[in-house]
Amino acid sequence: MCIQGKRDARNRRMIQFTRTGFWESWRLSKSVNRKRICAQIGNALSGLLLWQHTLHVIEGTFGVGVKAYFGFLRYLVYLNLLHCVIILNFILVPTIIYGRSNSSESLRFGANDSVLDFFLGSGYLDRSPVFFGFYTPGWVDMLCLNTPLLYLAGILIIFLLSLIMVVRRTIVGYKHTWILGKRHKMNVSYKIFCGWDFNIQDPSSAILKHSFIRNDLKLFLEEQSFSLREAQRTLGQRVRLYLLRFTLNLLVLSLLGGAFHLIYFSIQASQNESERYWCVSLVLQYLPPITISFVNLFLPHMFRKISSFEDYSLTTQVNATLVRSIFLKLSSLGIFLYFIFKRKQHNQCWENKFGREMYKLCIFNFLACFCSAFFFSYPRKLMQERYPSSLLARLSGKQHFLIPFNVLDLVYSQTVSWAGVYYCPLLPLIGTVTLTATFYIKKFTLLQCCVAEQRMFRASSSSVLFHFMLLLGLLLAKIALGFNIYWQEPISEMNMYSFFFTLHSLPLTFNNLKCDPIYVVVLCCSFLLSSSSCGPFANGNTVFNVTGVCVASLPGPVQNTLSYLTSKAFALPLVLAEVIILTSYVSQRRANQKAIERLKDMLIMNSSDKRFLVKQHATIVRCQRRTSSMFSSHHGGRDMPPPEGLLHAPHTLRN
Repeated sequence: MCIQGKRDARNRRMIQFTRTGFWESWRLSKSVNRKRICAQIGNALSGLLLWQHTLHVIEGTFGVGVKAYFGFLRYLVYLNLLHCVIILNFILVPTIIYGRSNSSESLRFGANDSVLDFFLGSGYLDRSPVFFGFYTPGWVDMLCLNTPLLYLAGILIIFLLSLIMVVRRTIVGYKHTWILGKRHKMNVSYKIFCGWDFNIQDPSSAILKHSFIRNDLKLFLEEQSFSLREAQRTLGQRVRLYLLRFTLNLLVLSLLGGAFHLIYFSIQASQNESERYWCVSLVLQYLPPITISFVNLFLPHMFRKISSFEDYSLTTQVNATLVRSIFLKLSSLGIFLYFIFKRKQHNQCWENKFGREMYKLCIFNFLACFCSAFFFSYPRKLMQERYPSSLLARLSGKQHFLIPFNVLDLVYSQTVSWAGVYYCPLLPLIGTVTLTATFYIKKFTLLQCCVAEQRMFRASSSSVLFHFMLLLGLLLAKIALGFNIYWQEPISEMNMYSFFFTLHSLPLTFNNLKCDPIYVVVLCCSFLLSSSSCGPFANGNTVFNVTGVCVASLPGPVQNTLSYLTSKAFALPLVLAEVIILTSYVSQRRANQKAIERLKDMLIMNSSDKRFLVKQHATIVRCQRRTSSMFSSHHGGRDMPPPEGLLHAPHTLRN
């Protein structure tokens, strides 16, 4: 709004204020004061957020895109803190209050324990509350309030809340991206006149922002020229280009296959438990995490180089690199989980072994981040400052903060945390500590070692992809957990005895509990599924029979309700309700789209009306000046007023 418009609005408020009564004016003043107090409280609370001032400094120096990465990292810290609260209330607090079973081993630092146990997850740490085997089924022992149910409820609540929060962020980001998408693309005039970032505080950052806007316009012109060049390709050029892309995709698949085979060989080598020196044993224990980190570090940069030869637009090159990197990271983690599941040993506490592997992945990921910052980035910066004319400094070039690859590392670490939280309940706490340290490490790397990018990173369009990658990681963790729960084992002697005892008690179950026979058969078959030799699901307990005993102890109406909710008869009304909800949302989206199109047409009409009025006003002013000059020349240079009819010419034209 211009200054004159603000003055007019203030005058209208003053006129409205003088016409109102005493009580009405008092109510309006109190409402204004209340809104101001709420705004001040909101600003004060926003200042208390974690790393708020640091994010403002980063945004003012490096732009909104780098701030989006650190905001995403802060969001993961909050998410892991929420997981820690759930683990504390459902698992740790009952253990502290009720204690463990009498047969459980005491937690002491023994003579065979060493400092290496904190890196390997063995020894003292293996007996600590970090892993699955510490939580014995002895602290709470009621039908619907016991150790296995509390443990399972805490893990399920973590996955449910994570799914809700990640899906919500993804949908909100997609909504903003859709509003600013192809249907509502900003034109060049908007980029020129409305592209300035008023959060910039540094003069050098202001100069950098000018270069951002200039490079953004260059990028727009490059995309237009690429579209024109793509439309002018001949048939022979297209055939050669498609053959080149096919060859490069085969190269990408070969690299992926080689990376997967390398991960498989590292897992095979780490399973060899022969006696070796402690340093060699440590390297072999960390060989799969080292291999996965090595593959995830170098292959994305190779994918970026390969995409530059495929003759795509810049946006398509970035998206292709991101998609290939996502597939690489999640597939490598999935292969690692699969071979761990295949090699679990039935006569030992294999849940602790799986938790140790996830623990080592988390620790090594943080160590790789630390070493990359202080043993690679910072020495490279010192070399460029002290020996700028050396060959190595010229070849390495200036360091840039690659936002997509750093976000992929965050998604990978969070996926590891989700995949291992069932077997390592304190992994969210470890993830919170490592993510907090990662924030300061990345801040040091950014402010001390990196220079700003010459092309502006579009944070609004990329946040949806970031959260969608996080959603894929969550789905991978859920699939891994479900695959592990439903993994079938050979029937041991204890499971066989429990199975035949359950079959013998079927008539008693039918008569006394009055539940569905199919449900009882599922209870009996659950003994065939994996049961733990340690942890809350020891002594023949599984995820299925502990919930089945609780459901069987509930009153009859509650059992009938749960049986109906889990039956096929409930599927039809559920599907109908989903269809109705989705139809309403689709109708609302179409209505909003039509409203947006009408508002766009109204803006176009208003702008055309303004241009027409400006033209008319300029024409009238020229006519008045011409008439005044004619009268002054006719009367000998004396200033004479124009005729009265010409004074009202604007009103006549307007009418």
